[in-house]
Order: sequence, then C-alpha cells, then structure tokens
Amino acid sequence: MTTIATPRPATLHRMVTGKHVCPYGLKAKDLLRREGYTVDDRWLTTREETDAFKAENGVKTTPQTFIAGERIGGYDDLRRHLGKDVADPKAITYEPVVALFAVTALMALAVSHATYGTPFTLRAGEWFIGFSMAVLALLKLQNIESFATMFLNYDLLAKRWVRYSYIYPFAEGLAGVLMIAGVLTWLSVPVALFIGTVGAVSVFKAVYLDERELKCACVGGASNVPLGFLSLTENLMMIAMAVWMGLAALGLASGTTHAVP
Repeated sequence: MTTIATPRPATLHRMVTGKHVCPYGLKAKDLLRREGYTVDDRWLTTREETDAFKAENGVKTTPQTFIAGERIGGYDDLRRHLGKDVADPKAITYEPVVALFAVTALMALAVSHATYGTPFTLRAGEWFIGFSMAVLALLKLQNIESFATMFLNYDLLAKRWVRYSYIYPFAEGLAGVLMIAGVLTWLSVPVALFIGTVGAVSVFKAVYLDERELKCACVGGASNVPLGFLSLTENLMMIAMAVWMGLAALGLASGTTHAVP
C-alpha cells in the first residue's frame, strides 16, 4: 500500500518591497521547498513592518523561518537546522585559484580548437598561461588598494619600493595580453620573467624559509587564499612562459602552433 507523505509546513517571514527583495529570503524559500516543506510565505512590505516584526520577535535580521511553531532563525540557522553546511566567510581556501585555472585552461583549449581544429596544441599551453595572467591581473585591479596592502606583507621588492605593489597588476596584465597575442615578445618576456622571479623568491622566503602564515594577494586583496604552493606555482608559470617564448623568439625552441600528438 502506497503511503503519501504528509506535507511539512513552514512559515517564512521575509522582506519584499518595491525597491528591495531580500536575497536570503529567496534562498530560504527555495531551500525549504527543496527539502519538502510547504511554505507559508509572508511578506514584510515596508521598513516599518519589518522593524515591528523584528521588535516583536526579538530578532535583528530577516528572513526568519518558523517550523512547527518554533523559530528556527535566519538563512544560516535554517541550513544548520536542516543539516546543511554553512560557509565560513573567513575560511582559508584554494577554491578561487583552482576555479580560475580551470576556466582559463578551458578557454585556452577552446581557442586552440577554434583556431587549429584541435584543443591540444602547444599554443594552447601558451594561451593558458596568458589567459591566467590576464585574469589574475583583472582580479587585482578590481581593488588595487586592497591588493597592494596584502601584497606588501610578503613581496620583497614592494617592501623596498611601495609603488611596485601598484605597478605589479598592470605589468602582469600587459605581459599576459601580449603573450596571448604573441606580439612584442621583447617586452612581454622580460616583464614576465622579472615579476615572476621576484614573486617566486618572495613567496619561497615567506612560506618556506620564514614559515609565515599569510594570505595570498594573487586573486585580489580580499581573498582567503593561503600563500603557499599555488602562489609559487603562479610565479613559476610566468617564468616558464617567459623562458619558453624567449627561446622561441630566438629560434631555439620548437614551433608553437603544432598539435601535440
């Protein structure tokens, strides 16, 4: 005999006005529905109504969820109640860098396929590093003051010459774009080689010699990416790219447009 699950009711109070719809209210409503609850969706349509609700229930924020007459709380409280993970905004993570490299690798493979009919070319490897440098520079330039402040914690040259912390993102972006285009190698190679070498030495000293626990400014000054192996890898990639393109320009490296077997 088939049994029909009894709907589980939940009441959600969330702010919905002509100028603002609370995003956490939308997320709470979606989560409740995905977990099998029927939602009594109650809107707080004015600031006065919202303030009165918070004062009546002794809470500081909305949305607020009630299940079986019990106040569960806001969106994070609801996730905990349902056994879901709650992200820690201060948690150390490599996810931004991994996501960036994954996307730029796919971009490089896509451009290679569009250009040569196959994603697997030596040029794709060059584009991957060039795209990575350009995107990393973009992230730094979103808030250059924040980047510079974090960068000054460990970069050896920036500590001696503060303006370098402001020049670095522009230099990285310029070298990356030129490498993508495959032009002005005489400029892109020394720039990438210089900033990559200084960066690699700085990271190695801070992490492996001084054993300092720092955050990396590689994806911008607001990140929680730890300074370490991936930070060192970013700089080593720039050095490798600069050396490779320099040798290619001198005719000492094989062509860069042949498909890899």
